Amino acid sequence: MKSLFVFFFSCMLGSGAVYAAPDADEILAASDAIRNPGRPFSVTVTLTEFQASKQVDTSTLVTYSRTLPQSGQFSSLIRFVLPARDAGKLMLKNGNDLWFYDPVAKASVRLSPQQRLLGQASNGDVATVNWAKDYRATLLGEEEVQDGERRTRKAHKLGLTASAPDVTYASIEMWVDVENNRPIKARFFAESSRLLKTAYYRRFQSQLGVERPTETVIIDGLNPQSVTLMRFSDYVARAIPDTWLQRDYLPRFQPE
Repeated sequence: MKSLFVFFFSCMLGSGAVYAAPDADEILAASDAIRNPGRPFSVTVTLTEFQASKQVDTSTLVTYSRTLPQSGQFSSLIRFVLPARDAGKLMLKNGNDLWFYDPVAKASVRLSPQQRLLGQASNGDVATVNWAKDYRATLLGEEEVQDGERRTRKAHKLGLTASAPDVTYASIEMWVDVENNRPIKARFFAESSRLLKTAYYRRFQSQLGVERPTETVIIDGLNPQSVTLMRFSDYVARAIPDTWLQRDYLPRFQPE
């Protein structure tokens, strides 16, 4: 009887251990689904740069995004709205190719997703991205971490390693809420392993049927006094025509 008890007890422990080790890629995909709607949509993105708590610059964009059927990754058209000097400029992300169009020069040029757009926000940060398509995820453990509203959360810690070329970051550390798979915090690294920036996801609100973060606070990896706030508003489910996502169509684009 004692041997039988030990056997069943060991089986229970073993099954519990399997249950307690969730799949890292599934956690990442669930977190992606919270950050990004799964249907074509548009969203207004407002970037505000702060230096030592003082606002120094701001920009407003509208992003139109939908998934590519062949890859499951997003393709995005980004329209500059404010300031007035930038109104009408466009960026197009198709796969991991990124193009910038200036209506004054009437020319499109290729950009790097790592290039800064405003403050700590890079070109790649404003384009909609499913990280599960571009990174391999590893579960590094569970930790208590402070979220963007200074509350302590129990989180899965994920290590993300780039699996696709031309992604914005070589690697990412990410904390995902154990209870609901919400993204809490991420640290972004260069190929040299240098910390580039830290981001906190906060102010979750119902947008297109899911509680999504409507603010991302981005802090410079070297200078914590350099902060950029990304605000997301006016989510709208909408059709995104194929033509909008073609580089050759950029000179003819007119928002509906």
